[in-house]
Amino acid sequence: QVQLVESGGGLVQAGRSLKISCVASVAFDSFNAMGWFRQAPGKQREAVAAITYDGRTEYRDSVKGRFTISRDPAKSTLYLQMDSLKPEDTATYICNASPWRGTDIWGQGTSVTVSS
Repeated sequence: QVQLVESGGGLVQAGRSLKISCVASVAFDSFNAMGWFRQAPGKQREAVAAITYDGRTEYRDSVKGRFTISRDPAKSTLYLQMDSLKPEDTATYICNASPWRGTDIWGQGTSVTVSS
C-alpha cells in the first residue's frame, strides 16, 4: 500500500517562511503528477500547487510568486516552500499523488498556522 507522509508544519508569523515535505513509500516514477492541497477549518479542500512527471508546475493564483513546489526523486520527497506567509494560508496541507493507474493517494496532512 502506497503511503504519503507529510511533515514540517507548524506555527509561523505572517511574512515568514516555512517548508513542508511529503515522503512517498514508492519511487516517484509511479506517479504522473503530485501536488499539495489545503483545507482550512470549515472550508472545502483546495488545490495549492502541482508538479507533473516532466516537471511542469501549476499554482493557485493566491500563492503564485510566494509558494514553490519541488521534488527530490532520489529521496522520494515532495516539497512546498512557502514564503511571505499570510494568515489566510492557515490550513492543513495535504500531499496528493496521481498514479499512472488507479485512484489518487492522499496523505494525512500537516498543519500550518500563520499568526498575524
